[in-house]
Amino acid sequence: MSYMEWSVMSDKALMETIGDYIQWNRLNQNKSQSIVADAAGISRSTLSLLERGEKIRIDSLIQVLRALDLLHVMDAFKVKEEISPLEYAKLKKKQRKQASPRKGNTENKERLGW
Repeated sequence: MSYMEWSVMSDKALMETIGDYIQWNRLNQNKSQSIVADAAGISRSTLSLLERGEKIRIDSLIQVLRALDLLHVMDAFKVKEEISPLEYAKLKKKQRKQASPRKGNTENKERLGW
């Protein structure tokens, strides 16, 4: 789904989508709710609530993602530091374009006959 489709969904529809995702992965891994709940350290009823798209605590969701080896979805939340185009232009402007002669190095010039 694109960002626009996500943005028009209600909170309830988004929670149901998350629940469907968890349930699909759990079943795909051939694990019962009890097994996943035990591995996540939550009750089976909490997992059932999650899969039905009901409200649960975010730490419970993270524990379920960990138990199902799905923490890779957290990549979407990673903040990537980017430099603005203006800052990049300023850095490029400051970048040296050519070498300059060394100061105070008259000794070498005399040896070379300059």
